Formats: sequence, C-alpha cells, structure tokens
Amino acid sequence: MEDSKLPLSLRNNLLDLFGQIEREFENLYIENLELRREIDSLNERLTGDGQTIEGGDPTKGALKTKASHSTSQLSQKLKTTYKASTSKIVSSFKATTGSRALCQLLKEYVGHRDGIWDLSVTRTQPVVLGTASADHSALLWSIETGKCLLRYAGHAGSVNSIKFHPTEQMALTASGDQTAHIWRYMVQLPAPQPPPDVSAPCDDDQDSSDREEGEVDGEGPCEVPTVRVPTATLKSHQGVVIAADWLVGGRQVVTASWDRAANLYEVETSELVHALTGHDQELTHCCTHPTQRLVVTSSRDTTFRLWDFRDPSIHSVNVFQGHTDTVTSAVFTVGDNVVSGSDDRTVKVWDLKNMRSPIATIRTDSAVNRISVSANQRIIALPHDNRQVRLFDMSGVRLARLPRSNRMGHRRMVCCTAWNEENQSCNLFTCGFDRQAIGWNINIPALLQEK
Repeated sequence: MEDSKLPLSLRNNLLDLFGQIEREFENLYIENLELRREIDSLNERLTGDGQTIEGGDPTKGALKTKASHSTSQLSQKLKTTYKASTSKIVSSFKATTGSRALCQLLKEYVGHRDGIWDLSVTRTQPVVLGTASADHSALLWSIETGKCLLRYAGHAGSVNSIKFHPTEQMALTASGDQTAHIWRYMVQLPAPQPPPDVSAPCDDDQDSSDREEGEVDGEGPCEVPTVRVPTATLKSHQGVVIAADWLVGGRQVVTASWDRAANLYEVETSELVHALTGHDQELTHCCTHPTQRLVVTSSRDTTFRLWDFRDPSIHSVNVFQGHTDTVTSAVFTVGDNVVSGSDDRTVKVWDLKNMRSPIATIRTDSAVNRISVSANQRIIALPHDNRQVRLFDMSGVRLARLPRSNRMGHRRMVCCTAWNEENQSCNLFTCGFDRQAIGWNINIPALLQEK
C-alpha cells in the first residue's frame, strides 16, 4: 500500500469498508458454526427417536416429515441471517453515496394489452411519448400526465417499432404484417399535474417477485382519438418488418425485416430506392445517423453492417463481427461512435473512424435489448432480459442501475430505452413485456459526480 496512488482519505475509507466486510463475514462464519452444531444435535436426537420406533425407518414416514421440517426451519434461519448480514454490507456501501436521488420515477404509462416492443419521443412540439406494442397498436402519451392522447390502429400485426419525423408531426411504424406505415397525428396536451413524490437511489436491489408477472393495473386507455389509415404504406418486404427509421432530413426511410434485407424508400412516393442485402439471417434493428446519410443494421447472424449513402453514386457497406450471438441493436451517437448490444451479454462502443476493434466493451449478466444513447451526456441505457436497466458512460464505466422494487420498475423483460433531453431536464423512458412504459427523471450532475 506504500506505492498506492490513491489519496489518503480515499484509502482510509476503503480500508474502513473492507474492515466492515471482514467483520460481517466473521459474524456469519461464527453463526454458521453454531447452526451446524444445532443441526448435528438435531440429527442425533432424530436418530434416537428413530430407534424407539419399532421396525421403523428413520428416513420414512412421520420421522422424515419432522426431520424435513426441522431442517427447513434451520435452512430458512440461515438464509434470513445471511440476507440480513449482506444487506448491512450493501448498506455500508450505499451510505457513502449520500442521500441524493439519482433516478426519480416520472410517470407510468399503462394501457397496452400486450407487451411493448419499442418507444420513442417526438422531436417536435408538442413533445409526446410513442409506444409500439404486440397488441397491433401504437399509442401517443402525454409525458407529464401519463394520459393516452391518440391511438394508431392501422396495422394488422404486432407493431414492432415507432420513430417520429425530425420536423413534422408524422410517425413511422414497422409491423409484423410485413409493412411499415407513415401516418400523421394531431394531439393536444392536457394540463400538467403536480409531479409524484416518489424517488429512489439507482441501486435498489429489492425484487418484485411478489407481484404476478404481467400483472398491470388499469384496463387500458379510455376512448381516445384513433387513426386507422396511414398516409403511406411501404410494402416490399417478404417477412416481418422489425424496425424502421427516418434518414436525416426526413425525405427517406429505412426498414429492417426478417426477410434478411433492409429497404430504403422515398417518403413522398413510397417507392423502393434500394434493397440492402447481405445479412445471412433475420435483421433485428436499424438506425440512422442524426446528421449524416449513414445507416446501421443489426442481425441474428452476429454482425452489424454500416451502409454509407453520403455519395449518391456509391453505396458502400462495411461488415463488423464483434459479437458471438445475435446483435439486438446498433445505434449511432451524436459523435463519431456506434454502440452495439447483443444476446452475448456484451455492449461494444466503436469509433466510426477506426472500426477494426471496439474502443470499449461492457460485460453484463443478461442479454441486452434495444439500447439508446443520450445526445448531450452520451450515456448508454441498457435494457436487459432480467428486467434490469443499467446506465454506462462511453468508456464502459457503470454509472447506475434504475430502481426495481415492489413499488417501481419493470416486472418482465425490458425491451427498449429512449432518452429525452428537452427543457434542461433529462428523462429516460423504458418499456417491456409487462405492458407498460415508465418514465424516469435522471439527475445527470449527481450521476456524473458519483462516477
């Protein structure tokens, strides 16, 4: 420790914490020895009782039930003791982070009748949240009040993605009915309500297993305006359209399908401009660059591809093989980076100027679904199969985990995340198989200070 570069105060704090850990495990060890002695004593008494039963087998009948009950009680006692002790250890770490609320529950958006695959926030006023669901509908929501404002019911299959036009009140949805739709909307925001007084630190380890999976309060949106006819239908695919996005400027869109192709369309005429082929298996996602004519597509073939449309006469493509399982999404950042997530439980950050190897790799304990990166702070939000949502910076340093307890958080797989950084605030939206979307207010200054 004499060569340590750590400040003395930080070293002393670490030594104190590790000392607390050692004492907690020492207490656990002593309690474990005592419990073992109790078990041995019980076994001896049970064996003696078994000998008094004429012709009885100490492993059968009532004696077995008694032994099982006693062992179960001891097992439960051991679990309770261990959980209480480890909770003290975790609490000692949490105490060092202070009492600031890093993540505050903004609103829950409940109304879909099936899992929500995707969500997005409008880029124009009024700012609303859009969700795409397996119940064949897309819904628009008031972010502040959680009220459903409009329903799109033009698709005949699951709505797999939703993206909003950069300057006009138009939405682009992709569906299992093998089409993508462009449709116009008009909404009027209700009067805002006082914010809920609900906050929690970002590393809430409580589980929500006491609530039934898929159980959601509410019976769906009340009667709201419904749009049933799109302004344009894009229908050149031969399989499920899993995702779609607007190219910069909003005059063209790209779609990704399970038919292994991505298609580029003209919005005004709905005509197919290019079929982007080359993936060996179904596509899982597509994303466009915010300022350049670049498209990235991801696939079950473990690769993602970068398509360059900046030169009208040349449409180049580059293939990247950084994952060992399905690439569930790959997205551009405002800078010159691509971030890819995979079922191989990793997220990789790439530099567009040198894509030979990732500049950062994030390893997780669960498959990663549709990720998003905040534009201003460049924070990566990872939705997981195990219901967690974790936040990382671009260098791969973990910043926080969203609360997941009996009071808040998703109860089933989290499918997608989306950021909104308007009006000096930073909101993160998540959605999942539990049929709800959730809005969070992220305290960015406190988050970065914790880092």
